[in-house]
Amino acid sequence: MRPLTSRRRKTRGISLGLFALCLAAARCLQSQGVSLYIPQATINATVKEDILLSVEYSCHGVPTIEWTYSSNWGTQKIVEWKPGTQANISQSHKDRVCTFDNGSIQLFSVGVRDSGYYVITVTERLGSSQFGTIVLHVSEILYEDLHFVAVILAFLAAVAAVLISLMWVCNKCAYKFQRKRRHKLKESTTEEIELEDVEC
Repeated sequence: MRPLTSRRRKTRGISLGLFALCLAAARCLQSQGVSLYIPQATINATVKEDILLSVEYSCHGVPTIEWTYSSNWGTQKIVEWKPGTQANISQSHKDRVCTFDNGSIQLFSVGVRDSGYYVITVTERLGSSQFGTIVLHVSEILYEDLHFVAVILAFLAAVAAVLISLMWVCNKCAYKFQRKRRHKLKESTTEEIELEDVEC
């Protein structure tokens, strides 16, 4: 009977070895399952601008892509979808989001409240996932500041025009004054010459 138990041990050893090999292969595939590339991690935009949150992923099979938004006003889910299927867009972003099969999304007409952290999570069918973050900063165009600068520039241009006009008037006056003085000098010198001629 001893030979039977050794055969069972060999069979168990082989099956345990195969199981361990399969488990290691599955873990290896799972750890290499999803890769995510974000070309631009920080985006600056102005109000009413359309922006693209661009990403690229690679994985085995069709993943589930989810975008969430986090800021001072809280965290909320924006959209979730599988490439090639209809996207499940949240009510707050219903008419403002466009999804792409590479995982990117486009936000239309952003506002200051859209500033924050946008987190993408790509989850593979086997359960492995990868996430990345894009920071969006939206600023307002301050028309009041532009108006102030325009008024200052107009004021400086007016002052420059007045100074140039005054310099031109002063130059003309100086030229006329010098002309009169030369004329008087010429007259006085001709009178002196005539007096000398008369005395002689």
